[in-house]
Amino acid sequence: MNDKHSVGQEPILDARTLGVPKMLILGLQHLFAMFGATVLVPLLVQNYGLPLSIQTTLFFAGVGTLFFHLCSKMRVPAFLGSSFAFLGGFAAMGAMDSGMYAAMEPSVKLQYACGGILVAGLLYIVLAAIIKAVGVYRVMHFLPPVVTGPIIILIGLNLAPTAVSNASSCWWLALISIAVIIIANIWGKGMIKIVPILLGVVVPYVVALIGNIMGMSLIDFSGLDIVGLFGGETPLLGFQPFVTDLGGSIAKFDISAILVMAPIAIAAMMEHIGDMSAISATVGENFIENPGLHRTLIGDGIATSLSAMFGGPANTTYGENTGVLVLSKVYDPKVVRLAAVYAIILSFSPAFAYIVNTIPAAIIGGVSFILYGMISAIGVRNVVENRVDFTNSRNLIIAAVIMVCGLGFTDGLTFQLLGASVTLTSLAIAAVAGILLNAILPGNDYKVGQSAADDVANLGRY
Repeated sequence: MNDKHSVGQEPILDARTLGVPKMLILGLQHLFAMFGATVLVPLLVQNYGLPLSIQTTLFFAGVGTLFFHLCSKMRVPAFLGSSFAFLGGFAAMGAMDSGMYAAMEPSVKLQYACGGILVAGLLYIVLAAIIKAVGVYRVMHFLPPVVTGPIIILIGLNLAPTAVSNASSCWWLALISIAVIIIANIWGKGMIKIVPILLGVVVPYVVALIGNIMGMSLIDFSGLDIVGLFGGETPLLGFQPFVTDLGGSIAKFDISAILVMAPIAIAAMMEHIGDMSAISATVGENFIENPGLHRTLIGDGIATSLSAMFGGPANTTYGENTGVLVLSKVYDPKVVRLAAVYAIILSFSPAFAYIVNTIPAAIIGGVSFILYGMISAIGVRNVVENRVDFTNSRNLIIAAVIMVCGLGFTDGLTFQLLGASVTLTSLAIAAVAGILLNAILPGNDYKVGQSAADDVANLGRY
């Protein structure tokens, strides 16, 4: 292999020059980068009482990524994994027990949650159409950091009690998870620094396995039943739940669920725009202009709606995989598409999904300690990096109302609309209040940066 094509030297735009074996390995590297966070979403949602499938999640992460690449003219090296932005909505849906949701089966409640996510995905298409018509900078003028920053902060704060609850089931195991993530993220080198969440799950899981051998019963394998490739309750190979039980996976729609989940699209779209800016800066091409932000939003939105239609979570572009681009300097989107194919292949193994489900709640709690806190901290960073002036009464009022709405309406707000009972969660109330106040109050002088590199700070991401 020629030295100029060595990984880590100069950017490689065509991975075929490295040979097939190296391409396959580079695809695995992207798979490892996204894997920990992507499978963590269904594990967390299951803790909220909703049976989100790991197999379905992996399948639509892969399919969604391939569809995104198709929409973006095969030019953008981005991977679409599970979005953490919607965890607050899942938690709210899991806790809803009034009206039609009283005594509702968790699987049915998940269908309604997915219906709300499907609508959220369609909002991406609406924003894409507006951006195509008037331009991205005019649109973002109405979603400044004084609105998006506090909303992102609230997503993490509303989830914090769940992290403590899970970690309390075995504090020492949770602390190992926290320590591994901190060490990998701060002192790790190379790929170790890229996959702290994955390591934060794997290392304490190995410790828990050792504990099982010593008789501590930290992991329950009693439901693992493999008979050949296709036999037993958890065969090595098998279809995803949306295939084996199609009628029980299709999304359902209710105005309350839509109002719980759909407003979260505001924060998720900010994440998307920030990631597109970061990838643009990394690769040295302005993907916001070519193939265009409207195309990437459409790809992300339809991928999210398609996943939700069949019982999967929302998708989002992954910063972890942008880190892999920085590490490897291989910018060929074909390598990312390989990772998508790997994810689809893994989704056909119920046994693999079962093993992932055996991860103790304490480990999930430990990872959540960092993850939920980082979501809130990045909301703070979004505000700080954009130099939001809180000596300005206008900004102070908007942020104050958002925070009180998000933390004060602990049980949401229920009202009657056209004869139906509608419930708005605290996060939805906060988003609506912030957007309306920003539009009504005079003095909105926010201007989005004019370059991809500037937009990383101006638009924010998490």
